[in-house]
Amino acid sequence: MKYICVICGFVYDEAKEPVLFSALPDTWICPVCGARKNNFHAEEDKKKPQEAHTIYETDLQPLSTAQLSALCSNLARGCEKQYKFRESELYTQLSEYFLRHTPQEPEASLDRITALLKEDLNEGYKTIHRIASDVGDRGALRVCVWGEKVTRILHDLMERYATEGEQFLADTNIWVCSICGFVYVGNTAPMLCPVCKVPDWKFEKIEGGIGL
Repeated sequence: MKYICVICGFVYDEAKEPVLFSALPDTWICPVCGARKNNFHAEEDKKKPQEAHTIYETDLQPLSTAQLSALCSNLARGCEKQYKFRESELYTQLSEYFLRHTPQEPEASLDRITALLKEDLNEGYKTIHRIASDVGDRGALRVCVWGEKVTRILHDLMERYATEGEQFLADTNIWVCSICGFVYVGNTAPMLCPVCKVPDWKFEKIEGGIGL
């Protein structure tokens, strides 16, 4: 049996490994992206067909300044990936503008952030993926795939931090891909981003911890 990491695509092939996947401890992590064991699915698992989704005016919601900042930041990264550097610079300026006008979130606790990430994984990305598929927007589908993988690793890291505490980040570094936002905990950045496949020099080292 083969088990595939839903974040980076690493394949754990039981025919080539000395230990069955089921026998691996729950603390085992993906050797490529650092995701936990529960982020692996059996290769034979089939995705359920997605239902069609119609966009109604009531589905539309206003965005906060923080959401607008994140949106523009993602658009900037997407433009950079497509070598549209002028557009990337403009979106970055917009992102920084909205960020400066974003008030501090009083409920930015570990539990609150983890719950929001889980909500996005359970509902948010499913809806976005259905809409993008219905209209045939390949660019939106790519952003959706990247975003879901990055959100999944963030949720995974938050749960590991909640379980292991400060020891989880002791004597190691935190790296963030400047293109897709993938977060990696380790001494050195991965040679290739597990999500968007850019080289390690596209990773930024986070100094001073994460302040949780």
